[in-house]
Amino acid sequence: MHALSMRAISKRFKNVVANDNITFSVRTNTIHGLVGENGAGKSTLMNILYGLLEPDEGDIFIGDRPARFDGPKDAIEAGIGMVHQHFMLAGPLTVTENIILGSEPGGGLFLDYKKARAFVSELSERYGLKVDPDARIDSISVGLAQRVEILKTLYRGARIIVLDEPTAVLTPQEVGDLLKIMDKLRKDGVTIVFISHKLREVKLITDDITVIRAGKTIGTRPTRDVDENEIARMMVGREVSFKVDKKPAAAGEIKISVSGLEAFNDKGLKCLKGVSFDIRRGEVFAIAGVEGNGQSELLDVLGGMRKPAGGNVKLFDKDMKATDITGASPYRVYDNKVAHIPEDRHKRGLQLKFSVKDNLVTSLIHKPPFSNALGVINSGAINSNAAEKIETFDIRCGSAEINAQNLSGGNQQKVVIARELSKGPEFIIIAQPTRGVDIGAIEFIHKKIIDLRDSGVAILLVSAELSEIINLSDRIGVIYNGELLETMESKDASEEKLGLLMVGITGKNKGGAQAGDKNA
Repeated sequence: MHALSMRAISKRFKNVVANDNITFSVRTNTIHGLVGENGAGKSTLMNILYGLLEPDEGDIFIGDRPARFDGPKDAIEAGIGMVHQHFMLAGPLTVTENIILGSEPGGGLFLDYKKARAFVSELSERYGLKVDPDARIDSISVGLAQRVEILKTLYRGARIIVLDEPTAVLTPQEVGDLLKIMDKLRKDGVTIVFISHKLREVKLITDDITVIRAGKTIGTRPTRDVDENEIARMMVGREVSFKVDKKPAAAGEIKISVSGLEAFNDKGLKCLKGVSFDIRRGEVFAIAGVEGNGQSELLDVLGGMRKPAGGNVKLFDKDMKATDITGASPYRVYDNKVAHIPEDRHKRGLQLKFSVKDNLVTSLIHKPPFSNALGVINSGAINSNAAEKIETFDIRCGSAEINAQNLSGGNQQKVVIARELSKGPEFIIIAQPTRGVDIGAIEFIHKKIIDLRDSGVAILLVSAELSEIINLSDRIGVIYNGELLETMESKDASEEKLGLLMVGITGKNKGGAQAGDKNA
């Protein structure tokens, strides 16, 4: 029996067909993977299911009953819950307050908080979603915040839960915990739609998989009958390489030297404790670490967005002449041929309400050819730049005039990458380059990073994906509690070894640290 069926669903946005006669059915008490490239139509389909959008054509059935949702309230009443990729929680409120918000127990003007808290605790215990009901949201980890979102759906009686890219922002340990929670929910009779680009996880946890490409259903298969290569082929319509093709680095002179760097986080706690490393031209130096161990603040300091409390940062030109950029403004940093692909593209990488063409020249608009010495804007140059970048970076937007907020995650990331690479950097900071990005775009982005390295650019890479770090980097440093614990060559690294270091477990053998490293 099917928990839900969506039959012949079509949805258009002006000239764009997002869903084209899609049929999607999910068996009761199963975890069903929904995969496809960015912009394939997955989110549109699930937004229709959750009542956020109305289909132009087609029917929805919950069990064997036809359903029509005029908004999320109708979907919730039908037993559907949705956990969005970007959480919808109020930071200053407690876990319990967030969960019951809009569905408060009690009568009239009175809220029975004690009853609500007890029910939240009971749900948390039953499903292994361990979280302190009295903790403030802004004081808990991303992984715990996600548990709160799941508890919100269960509190409202959801028996069908849509998880949209739930592992995109989790640490490896948190991913393992989430998969266990999903399995427990399935055993308790909850049906789950699991949207993800991480095919290994899809293979590991799902019962069935549906692939969508260009707004159409390509097929639904039992998970046990397909491998990752076949899923990827169905997603993009061609063979996809999971292995990064790179030759050994021809590292040159030092491009950036970081020495004894110290900094405080937004809570006034020391988050960087004497961090030191060098990166040479033509190499990728990656930093692995559990989120919240200082890597975000390190990137802020290097990008001029946070003042260091100690240490120094120096850039070197090709004649090894040093420029001290310690505590410099972002403008001064970037004027020294530095580019930055930030970890949060929504907050730091894009002006979401600006067009694609305008986002492609953000921070470049004051320079030729986009404006002259008098500040007069050259619209022709901006339009030409957009056309060239859209083609070169395969940005699927329909029109350069479309707002960035209307693009899929992968295409938003391509806009950021296209703009930053057009600056002609000699050093580039790359954070979470493939977060929330599909397999086809991942392959494209990885190739661009290696092409940059091979052209002599020095690259600092920060990623939550250990396989990505190992595949792309030449050397790896592990950060824990604000300290760079160990540096090794990528050929000496494994996910297990990095994972242990990331939680502060060090062995007697420090491995392949490079002699030139200050932390070796």
